[in-house]
Amino acid sequence: MWPFGGKRRIETERLTLRLPLQSDYAAWTELRRGSADFLQPWEPTWAADHLARRAFANRVYWAARAVRTGTALPLFLVRRDDQVLLGAITLDNIRRGPAQAGTLGYWVGQPYARHGYMREALQAVVHHAFTVLDLSRLEAACLPENAASRGVLEKCGFKYEGVAQSYLQINGRWRNHVLYANLRGDRRGRTDIG
Repeated sequence: MWPFGGKRRIETERLTLRLPLQSDYAAWTELRRGSADFLQPWEPTWAADHLARRAFANRVYWAARAVRTGTALPLFLVRRDDQVLLGAITLDNIRRGPAQAGTLGYWVGQPYARHGYMREALQAVVHHAFTVLDLSRLEAACLPENAASRGVLEKCGFKYEGVAQSYLQINGRWRNHVLYANLRGDRRGRTDIG
């Protein structure tokens, strides 16, 4: 089944969420390069060829294959009014059967941060995951000090679930992450953290 419910994209008020294309290379590279200082504190260390055309081509190939196999839904955020690439959101590690779950990861270029784009994209992907993909649980993790990421998750209905010790290598170091989840038909109530 095509993961878009017969369409090839998800549309929101200001965004088109779609698979990456080979023709996105220049815009993606420019955005990642220009936002490197903004992004790198929150991401795994970039490989030496991170911005290379071949590495990008491999990402596009992986995205198409992941959609075909139903294991991930990697999407670029494109502003509808001028077709500018703003960032990306990926629903990855899609697990079927008893779990019906997936893991979300996302990034936005520095010029487009704090304009509500990621919130809009995240809300659309959550809705899509629950209604079209029939998932029951969405998970996300971020560094404890990443207030922007924690804020967008909480505004989109994710609730804090705990801390994973040495969860991922970020910027060259094993780092603890705070864990969040959003459940379809969530009945857990508010979960405040101190």
